[in-house]
Amino acid sequence: VQLVESGGGLAQPGGSLRLSCAASGFTFSSADMSWARQGPGKEREFVAAISWSGREEYYADSVKGRFTISRDNAKNTVYLQMNRLKLEDTAVYYCYIGADWGQGTQVTVSS
Repeated sequence: VQLVESGGGLAQPGGSLRLSCAASGFTFSSADMSWARQGPGKEREFVAAISWSGREEYYADSVKGRFTISRDNAKNTVYLQMNRLKLEDTAVYYCYIGADWGQGTQVTVSS
């Protein structure tokens, strides 16, 4: 299993970023996928998940209404669209499936 995140960077409060996670080594189109994050000095926390079909989505309360998870099974990629970013969204963002995690991508929200 290989998961490679990209798209992180610096954004201003209220701004947007789109994260991508390219997956390989397993049958992506059959797999539920998830995003998590770990902020400075914080525990790693669940952010969002999407079913294999894309028909079901789940969000942490802290991001509901601001973040959108999606997937493209033809590209073996899962996305996290992050809008109306807040300072507290600063974290390393990871995609994962089961016990397999990517290396993470840093998102920094700062004015």
